This record gives sequence, structure tokens and C-alpha cells, in this order.
Amino acid sequence: MEKKIRRAAVAGQFYAAEATELRRDVKGFLNRHYGANAAVKGPIRALIVPHAGYVFSGDIAASAYACLPPENDYEHIFILGPSHRIYLNQLSVGRDYVYETPLGKVEVDQQLCATIIQSCDVFTFDERAHIQEHCIEVQLPFLQVQLKRMPTIVPIVVATQDTEVLRKAAKALLPYFNERNLFIISSDFSHYPTYEIAKRVDKLTGDAIMSGKVEKFMETISKVEHKREASLSTCACGEAAIALLLMLSGQATDITIYHTGYCNSGDSEYGSKQQVVGYHSFVFAEKKFTLSNEDMQELKKIATESIREVFTGRTYRPQNLSKSLLQYCGAFVTLYENGRLRGCIGHLGEDTALHQIVKEMAHASAFEDPRFYPLDESEMGQINIEISVITPMKRITSIDEFLLGQHGIFMRKGHHTGTFLPQVARETNWTKEEFLGHCAQDKAGIGWEGWRDAELYTYEAIVF
Repeated sequence: MEKKIRRAAVAGQFYAAEATELRRDVKGFLNRHYGANAAVKGPIRALIVPHAGYVFSGDIAASAYACLPPENDYEHIFILGPSHRIYLNQLSVGRDYVYETPLGKVEVDQQLCATIIQSCDVFTFDERAHIQEHCIEVQLPFLQVQLKRMPTIVPIVVATQDTEVLRKAAKALLPYFNERNLFIISSDFSHYPTYEIAKRVDKLTGDAIMSGKVEKFMETISKVEHKREASLSTCACGEAAIALLLMLSGQATDITIYHTGYCNSGDSEYGSKQQVVGYHSFVFAEKKFTLSNEDMQELKKIATESIREVFTGRTYRPQNLSKSLLQYCGAFVTLYENGRLRGCIGHLGEDTALHQIVKEMAHASAFEDPRFYPLDESEMGQINIEISVITPMKRITSIDEFLLGQHGIFMRKGHHTGTFLPQVARETNWTKEEFLGHCAQDKAGIGWEGWRDAELYTYEAIVF
């Protein structure tokens, strides 16, 4: 596709039009929050940040952006914000652009944008939703200054308020909501009430976001707007985009939400206290994935009963599953009979809940591993089951980032893929290069040296 330059529409209005001045302004905002990331625990998945003129909201936006470690090497940044100019009842994905700010060009992953548009009919591309829209543009200078490497972006203008459309969009975007990508939600909050009403209303809306529950967020906005507070036109212009984020984060195992700052335009020397706009910032961070002893016991039961079901006809239906077992992640199930391998099948994709993928992989290991005859009921007494739960994968650019014995490896070159679990290194005593070479040659089929120019990903495994 031809790349069009999407020129800065609000440079000189919302932020400085000259590069040196703009960089100085953004650095000044960020420096006020130096060390803010120390309070945030775990990989950052998403931010909610305002999109007003920097003199009004720049400091609050910086309170969240300063939490991003500058060395974070994201594959993509998804930036979602409201449409201030057009209603489409769809989400417009800006596939045809290269965004430009005074700090330089920001590449859009046009192929990924096209893939998203094709994935679901709630996505489209409509140039009218992007060309003058400021909600995405004003986020870019903060990213250009804070991150050492600016990744490609996926700009999405949410031009709908329809809850069902948002749910479809969230389902389509869920595979991308992982540690490798960053989601930025661009939204201001209360519009045009008095200073005191804004603080009260924005506190209610902010508390609803902190609950992490999309139902609580939407119910709170509905109640506040039903009261018809004087001059309040909306609780959050990015309400739909925030709701979509809460739908996504609700699928993650354990997201902690941090509130990093609040003010409204009445706090600025340039603002009036009679009609104000509110500004919040939030950081969504993921706690490191863990399993309790109870979780492990439940997964072992699920795996065992999945195999026994073939012989007994009785289906085991687990009750009261923990949030960890509802996490979308990969798993391998390995069967041993009297210490010898009897079957091993796994799935690395993060598209199925953990309890379900363990059930499916246990059945496949027992009856579908092409290296072995299907398991017979008489063997059940000699079978031991090993489960390896796979943490989210991380793209690496150097094998220095790969820790032999701690990390598993996944490699992809064209249509060829292969993986080794972390425990393979402990079982074989291979060197790092031998580990990679065997995976490339024996698993991916790309030759002993094929890993050198393949895409490499690491992950960890919780093995029991």
C-alpha cells in the first residue's frame, strides 16, 4: 500500500510546533515524575492518558508515561481514542498512514492494521476519522521522547458507543494484549462542569476504573449522567475506548491498576474554574504469572480426568476455577510410563483458557501423539503426568537475552516453527548454541544455523 504522511494537525496549538521546544517541554513534564516507575510492579500492559493541550494535561500524561522503562522494546503500540468528528458505529484502523510530529515520523504497521480490519466487521478504515483527529497525535511526542526505540503503532479511532461492537473488537484484539505490545487509551474525563463538580464526578469515574470491572465503569457513568449535573456533557470522551481496555484487561490473570495523577483545566493558570475538563492517568501492569498449589492440583486432576473420560465416559467439570486457571496461555502435557516418554503434545498460543488447554493437551498426548500407539486403559496405573504451563512469550533480538535452563525457545522462519521447553536444556546438558541448533534443525526444520536469522522468542514454564 502507498504510505501517506499524516501531517501533525494540532502542532502549534496543543503542543509546540518546533522540535527543540517540544522535546524540552516533554522532557520537563517527564522529569517531574522521575522514578515514578519504581512503584509499578510487573510489565506494563496499558496506559490511560489525557489528550488535551500540554499546558493543561501534559503533566498528568507524563505521570503515566514516566512509568515506562525507556529500554522497553515493544513490538507494537496500539493507540485507541475517541472520534471527535465522525460516528461510524465501527472502529477505524489507520492503516494507510505514516504519522508525523515535529520530532519525526512514526511508522504504522500497515500489514497488521490490514489484518485487524479483515479479522472482524467492526473494524474499517475511514480517512475522515483520522485526518484531523488529535487524540492519537498528542500521544506520540511522549512516546518518541520516553522510549529509546519507537516501535510501529496501530492507531485506532473508536467511532462507536455500541457495547456489542466493543465486545467484538475486544475479542479480536485480545491476542495482541500481551507483554510484547503496549496499549494506550487516549481520553479526557469530565467535560465543562464547574471545578468542584468535576473533581467529584472524576473521582467516581476514576474509582470505577480502579475496580477493573467494565460493568462498574459503565454503570457509574450511566448513574452520573442520569443525575444531569450542571453543564456536564460527558464523564469521559474516551468512554468507549476505556470500556474496551477493561474488557481486555478483565481477561488477563492479574492486572494491577495504578492511578498516577489527576487534575482539571481549572488547575492551570490558563483555565477557568467555571467550565473545566478533567484529566486522569492510569497504568495497567501485570503481576508475574504464578500458580498456587491448589491450582496445580486442579490442573493435574483436569489432565487425569481428561484421559480417563475416554475409558469411563464420565466428564469432569471443574468448579470455582481460580483467575489463574482462566488465564489465556499455553501449556504442554507430557506422559511418562515407568520413566519413559509415552506422549507429549503442547500449544504455545495464548488463545485458550489454561484449564481448557490442559484438558485438550492431556487428551492429545495420550491418544494423538503420532510417535506412540494410543494409550490403553491397562496402562493408566503406570502413567505419570507432567504439566508445563507456558508464560507469555517475549521477542528477543540477541541470544544474550536467552537464559539456558530458565527459558524455553520458540523460533519462526517463514512458515517453519519450532520450540524446546526450558527443561530440555537440563535433560540434555547442551550448550546454548547446541540448544538453538537442535531446535532449528530437529524441530523447525530450518537447518543447524537457521536460528541465526529466525525470529526468536523466549518464555518460561511452570513445571509440575
